[in-house]
Amino acid sequence: MIVKLLSGDRPRSKMLSAVLLLILFGLLFAPFLFPGTRSLDTAARICIFIVLVASYDLLLGYTGVVSFAHTMFFGIGAYGTAIALVNMGASYSAIALGTVCGALVAGAFAFVITLFSLRVKAIFFAMMTLAVASAFLVLVSQLSGFTGGEDGLSYRIPREMTPAFKLVKEKVLGVRLNGKLITYYVVFFSSLCLFLVLLRMVNSPFGRVLQAIRENAFRAEAIGYKVVRYRSVATILSAVMAALAGSLMALWLRYTGPATTLSMDIMVDILLMVVIGGMGSMYGAVIGAVLFLLTQSYLQNLLGLLQESLGSLPIVSEVVSPERWLLWLGMLFICSIYWFPKGIVGRLRGT
Repeated sequence: MIVKLLSGDRPRSKMLSAVLLLILFGLLFAPFLFPGTRSLDTAARICIFIVLVASYDLLLGYTGVVSFAHTMFFGIGAYGTAIALVNMGASYSAIALGTVCGALVAGAFAFVITLFSLRVKAIFFAMMTLAVASAFLVLVSQLSGFTGGEDGLSYRIPREMTPAFKLVKEKVLGVRLNGKLITYYVVFFSSLCLFLVLLRMVNSPFGRVLQAIRENAFRAEAIGYKVVRYRSVATILSAVMAALAGSLMALWLRYTGPATTLSMDIMVDILLMVVIGGMGSMYGAVIGAVLFLLTQSYLQNLLGLLQESLGSLPIVSEVVSPERWLLWLGMLFICSIYWFPKGIVGRLRGT
């Protein structure tokens, strides 16, 4: 049963299997193992970014297409849900309609981009996607009457998904069973299902063709595969999955703005997660997202503890100052890329 869920793509490493199981159960029981608003928010973001990074790896790692428009698709999904909730009110029909419309619009945008761009060389396609994503960010910022502009959109979601809704009055294992917990598990199980769909996709005959195109596009074309067509389909599917991840983010945050969905900083983060985890492996998306977001969330706190313990050493305490957390974050990822050139999954698999 487990092998069927994994689409036949086994981790092929005891250490990797143990890490993946630890992540799965850690996220499944996160509200009870790590109680607190911040830890729950971090767990939810990890779930969402696993799908987002995996959808980008479908494009970069499996197809060999470099795109800088992935956050645009992520933002389209988030804004689709946000706009529906603002105009239709806090209802499940608004969530469903916004999610579907966001995914369809993202797929349509991806189709238009591939129609005009995928026949050009890789670097020109990458530059084209960067230009389109930048133009879309400016457009969203300017349409303040529709998108909220730079301030973004705040909205209500159904009461059953808010902290005000209580399943039971008493705490269970020290955790309140409220609407926030329900929303977390909606995000968790939706992300799990989307990830399994992506895993099935890359281990299907379609996924094998994408890998053949990545390795040698001319050879794939020579044996009869329409390279442009397969790349176009991969781009559209990747965009749709990113949009669905954006809808989950909109649902979790109850706010959508350019900084939370369309920023180029998010695009850089996605690239780092793919490289750190390992390109061409869906499991790499899992490990990359977990490591990056945990480090981003808690490195500053860790440095603060180190500074307190090393307060008697003036130079050292300055070096480990929490204000320098971005410097240490960069150094950690440079070291990880140096030690794991094929990503962490590649090293754990011994490839």
